[in-house]
Amino acid sequence: MKKLMILLVFIALATGLYAQNTFFASKAGAELTYAEKNAKGKVTGYSKLTIKSVQGSGRNMTISYETEALDKNKKSLKTPQVIPLTIVIKDNVMTLDMKGMFTESLLIDQKDQSVKIEVSGTPVEIPNNLQAGQTLKDSEITMTMDLGVVKMNSVIKQTDRKCEAIEDVTVQAGTFKCHKISQTVSYTTAMRKTQVMKVVTWYAPGVGTVKTETYNDKNKLQGTTELTEVKDN
Repeated sequence: MKKLMILLVFIALATGLYAQNTFFASKAGAELTYAEKNAKGKVTGYSKLTIKSVQGSGRNMTISYETEALDKNKKSLKTPQVIPLTIVIKDNVMTLDMKGMFTESLLIDQKDQSVKIEVSGTPVEIPNNLQAGQTLKDSEITMTMDLGVVKMNSVIKQTDRKCEAIEDVTVQAGTFKCHKISQTVSYTTAMRKTQVMKVVTWYAPGVGTVKTETYNDKNKLQGTTELTEVKDN
C-alpha cells in the first residue's frame, strides 16, 4: 500500500495543462533525476523520469514517460520499480492516462493478473495564462480495484489550489523561473481512512516539476523532492 500512496501523490502532482504553456519536458530521450529527502533534508532515494517517445507536435501530441525508483546511491532497486505514464495532448488540452500506470504498478505488488483498474473523475488543470494569486479548479479522482470477488474504491481530492507566486528557485540542477502552486490533498483508502496533506510544488515551463514540499495536517514538513539533474539527449 505504500507504493499505492506514492502513486496517488504522484497523480495529485501531475497537471493537466494547455500545451501552449507546457509545464513538463517533451523531448524524446530526455532524463530528469530527482532526490527524495526526508524532513531533516537527508536523501533517502532518487527517482528518474525518462521520456521514451514523442508523437505529434504542438496542439496534438502523445508523450510516453517512464519513472524509475532508485536507491540513495542512484542504483536500481533489487526489485525494479518502473512506472509507465502517458500524456495525451489533443486540441491543445492535456490529459493524463493513469490506467497503465496503476495496473503496471499494482500487478507488481499483487502478483495477480486478474486485478482490474478503473480510474475516473475530474481532470487536474492549470490554465496557460497562470498568474500569481490565481486560484485553480478543484479535482477529484476515484480509483476502483476489481479483485473479482470484491471492488475497492480509493479517492484522492485536490482542493484550495492556488498559484502563490512566480519566482526563481535554485536546486542542484540549476535555477529556474517557476510557478509556485499550493494545494490540499486528501486521500481516502478503501478502508475509509483519510490522510490529509498540504503539497507545494514549483513548476518550470518546458521542464516540469522542479521542487515539491509535502506537509502533514499540522503543517509540519514531511519530505522534499528536488530536481538534481537534467539530461537532454
